[in-house]
Amino acid sequence: MATENKNLSQYDKATIPNAELFRFGIVVSEWNETITEGLFNGAKTALLDCGALEKNIIRWNVPGSFELIFAAKKMLEHRDVDCVIVIGSVIKGETMHFDFVCEGVTQGIKDLNVNYSKPTIFCVLTDNTMQQSIDRSGGKHGNKGTEAAIAAIKMAALKRNISLDKI
Repeated sequence: MATENKNLSQYDKATIPNAELFRFGIVVSEWNETITEGLFNGAKTALLDCGALEKNIIRWNVPGSFELIFAAKKMLEHRDVDCVIVIGSVIKGETMHFDFVCEGVTQGIKDLNVNYSKPTIFCVLTDNTMQQSIDRSGGKHGNKGTEAAIAAIKMAALKRNISLDKI
């Protein structure tokens, strides 16, 4: 398991670009709300810790993980953001619904990254059990939302450096 013996909330602030000048969009699924709220709180806390201003964090809610794609697309098109983080949680059940949702969301977020000049960060837990989701949204493995926020800051900085021809 990739997160075994790894705390997703650990990062070295000295290696993270200052996020003060960046604007972040965060789209949060309401499905499995206990999990997605934990992920959102981890992401927001890390963004603020790394210098982001509260007024530069825009949050939109959607009903489920499949709807993350549409909302992220609209945020990329209609809001002045440097990066979008999509937060969701899909927990395996007894049917193939899990497979279809996970595949669709994964491909949709990939398509946003290919088709838009701003990064979209994938923070959708795709776990077999509720306990695995709890462990990764503020539990014993830390918080995948924190990890997504750090990735968002780094990708926003990369995009800005590319735009300024600094890499």
